[in-house]
Parts: sequence; C-alpha cells; structure tokens
Amino acid sequence: MTTTNPTRGQLERNLSQRIQNFYATYLGHRPTKVTCQLFDTKLAIVIENSITQPEQLLINQGQEKLAEQVRSGLDEAIEPQLKQLIEEILDRTVLDLLSDVTLTTERSGIIAVLSDTPSVRNPEAIPKLKKNKTSVIKQETKQEEKQC
Repeated sequence: MTTTNPTRGQLERNLSQRIQNFYATYLGHRPTKVTCQLFDTKLAIVIENSITQPEQLLINQGQEKLAEQVRSGLDEAIEPQLKQLIEEILDRTVLDLLSDVTLTTERSGIIAVLSDTPSVRNPEAIPKLKKNKTSVIKQETKQEEKQC
C-alpha cells in the first residue's frame, strides 16, 4: 500500500479544521472561520471571531487593556499545544510562533516559522517556493512514496 503526500490545499484545510476544534476544546469558543496558508517555510493563520465571551464582556465594559492582557495570557498558555498540533499535521518543527489579535474586529493572526517546507504532492502550489527548491521537494516526495 502506498501513501501519497496530501496536496497543499488538503494540508491547509486539515490545519484549519483542527485549529478550529482546538480553540473550541481549549478555550470553549469555536471561531467562525480559520484560514491557513503555506508560504515556503511559513504558515499564516487567520482566525475570525476569535474573541471569547469573557474577553467580549471586558471589552463591553470598557476594559480593553484587561481584555488584551487576558488574550495575551491565553495565547501564551495554548502556544505549546498549538505548536504541537501544527508540527503533527505538517511533520515539521515549529521554530517560532508569532501571534496578535485585533479586539475590535475579533480577528487573530498567527505566523508559524517552520524548520522546512512541508512535503506536499503539489509543491509548485506553495507561494514563494523557489523553483530549485520545488524540484528538490518533488524528488523527496517521489523517494518517500517509493519507500512506503
């Protein structure tokens, strides 16, 4: 039985769904939309409607600074598990995870810096991937498929 690498789109959809479930499980709040996009060794994640009810309550009471502190604490608390989730799906080490939130739009942004470009069936679909690197990834993918 041969296993083939997923396409870029399949990886991004899987990440989006798993991150949405992760937020529901760990923060008790399911964001309305999670968008993931690979850029060579970077992963951009945009989370819509990411503000939890306690944060929204603080904002409604005019305590934006406290809401920002709460969000910062939440991001710090979930970072190890989020890194692990990304590493599990992409099979790459997350070297750095950068995140920020805009409370007024209820949108969060995360950038994961990866150790290497993830293996996908269609590496040419990854923006910013250099042409010579694309051919190397295609060769690695073919070798991985032969080994399976």
